[in-house]
Amino acid sequence: MTLAVVTGPSRGIGRATAHRLATRGVSLALLGRPSAALSQTERELSESGTSVFTVACDLSNPMEIKRAAAQVTSLGGVPDIVIHNAAVIHRASVTELALEAWDEQLNVNLRAPFLLTQAFLPSMLARKTGRLLYVSSISATLGTPRASAYNASKWGLTGFVKSLAEELSDTGLMATAILPGSVQTDMLTGSGFPPRMSAEEVARTLEYHALDAPLAHNGGIIEMFGI
Repeated sequence: MTLAVVTGPSRGIGRATAHRLATRGVSLALLGRPSAALSQTERELSESGTSVFTVACDLSNPMEIKRAAAQVTSLGGVPDIVIHNAAVIHRASVTELALEAWDEQLNVNLRAPFLLTQAFLPSMLARKTGRLLYVSSISATLGTPRASAYNASKWGLTGFVKSLAEELSDTGLMATAILPGSVQTDMLTGSGFPPRMSAEEVARTLEYHALDAPLAHNGGIIEMFGI
């Protein structure tokens, strides 16, 4: 059975994506900080008949990421799909942005995908199959006031995916980044931008690249500007 790892599955795009994959018969490993919302997502999926388990993980902590990856492999085997969705944003001007807020955004949004990829990649390469999807942002293509750290992390994530894709050429694996614009989620609050797409629409795009897109999408940067 196909196993997908989804980070940040308690709400928004991550939650919608988990539900979309469940409708396709995919088993799920949910990675995130323990919360009532995360437990609710797991409960809903389980009640729908999906094979699902949760691994508690603070994605700002490198040791927890390493432990979580090992636990996923122990409980479910080598993942077929890894969707790096978790992200944080702290809105502040450059002059007001605290170093701790800068670090948290870079650590969760950029370092965590690198570390989780590094943890799973050897076994996926040995099996010669797998798909690595990264939820970046349209903010990886432009500048936004009061979001310098978030934008920097997403620009960096897109560059990381491009480089990873070059390393995955002819391996049977693929790496792709999805760049949504203004999504109607809690993260949009305070941005000043109106929503131009739903989490469900982004989830459907992730579902396609996780299960249906040809491997020729390796290195693809899929921009979603909305309507």
